[in-house]
Amino acid sequence: MTLDQLLDYALSKSEVEESLPFGPEVLVLKTNGKMFLLIPLDADPLRFNAKCDPERAEQLRAEYTGILPGYHMNKKLWNTVLLDGSVPGALVRELIDHSYELIRAASKKSKPKSKSKTSK
Repeated sequence: MTLDQLLDYALSKSEVEESLPFGPEVLVLKTNGKMFLLIPLDADPLRFNAKCDPERAEQLRAEYTGILPGYHMNKKLWNTVLLDGSVPGALVRELIDHSYELIRAASKKSKPKSKSKTSK
């Protein structure tokens, strides 16, 4: 997967925005204002950080040499995925989806519920 393919896939999701909050070297993709992918633009091979369920994160790391604890992230909750051919493309897309859905679900839980006003 190339950088363009990675971005095309991730940006096709609803309510995704790009930013460079850590400088021009790291592209951050957010949904609802929360990060779900971090992509170091100068990495060789291309890689990205994605949030992951902790149990699944450990399982994936044991199974794939191209899935590592999240670089500069909470190692329990984030993986670094190397796009060096060791992780199948379908799994790469699934991990992007999983990270996106985890962040979307957390965002929905953290939004305050509006109080309804009752008329008298």
